[in-house]
Amino acid sequence: MASGKTGFLGPAGTWSEEALLEHTGLSPADTVPLPSVPDVIMAVSAGEIKEGIVPMENTLEGSINVTLDYLAFEVENVSITREIDHPIHQKLIARAPLELGAVERVISLPQALAQCHKFLREKMPQAEEVAAGSTAEAVRIVSQSGQKWAAIGSQLAADRYNCVVLAADIEDRPDNETRFVLLATSPAPQDVDRPYKTSIVCTIAHDQPGSLLQILQEFAHRYINLTKIESRPSKKGLGDYIFFIDVEGKQDDPPVAAALKCLDCKLARVKMLGSYPVG
Repeated sequence: MASGKTGFLGPAGTWSEEALLEHTGLSPADTVPLPSVPDVIMAVSAGEIKEGIVPMENTLEGSINVTLDYLAFEVENVSITREIDHPIHQKLIARAPLELGAVERVISLPQALAQCHKFLREKMPQAEEVAAGSTAEAVRIVSQSGQKWAAIGSQLAADRYNCVVLAADIEDRPDNETRFVLLATSPAPQDVDRPYKTSIVCTIAHDQPGSLLQILQEFAHRYINLTKIESRPSKKGLGDYIFFIDVEGKQDDPPVAAALKCLDCKLARVKMLGSYPVG
């Protein structure tokens, strides 16, 4: 594995690779596929690759929990350096032309299957749904099988594995989009001429009335706009949560810096995930 390359969830042909190639100017020679999202994050942390791209959130299925959990609990030296908003128009892909009613199995990433639930229920109720590690892995499996199987994935994957598209744009909503983030061990430069977003994780000492309000008030008093707030289990016990928060602005903007300083005094922990250009 070359340290100067950018890692993505593989194999070749995933939405992660497509977003990376379309939005960064990198070529396939600059990138390296990795088996899973945790593998990408840990490879960045270990310095095995220069940077990595991982999915953070989808408009239909919400946050990618494995990404949130690894950034919150598993690494301390990884920062979000950029976000990329990429449209996701899912394709139904097969090895050769096939009638929809003849498809016996549909394979894909669980999130992709969920994004196309209405299409599958109405057009292919007979097909068994089977999970794969990625959309591209699903297409690769279908490309090597003589069975009446289909996969859900990208046009890039269909092209890479010499498959055909049986149906296009099968996602439940046409505005389906995934937010990807680039990760590195060095923080993003704080460019004063670009809009920025700052992402943090807040951990409270113990559950008590008004704990979340104390966090929100620090931003409200300074007129800082929150673009996201989400709770996740702390892994310490039932009912114990941490909070992921995205705010507009750079971490060294005076209002944001002041809010972060006050939160650091009030809370058990405030972890900086990154301050980076918006998508």
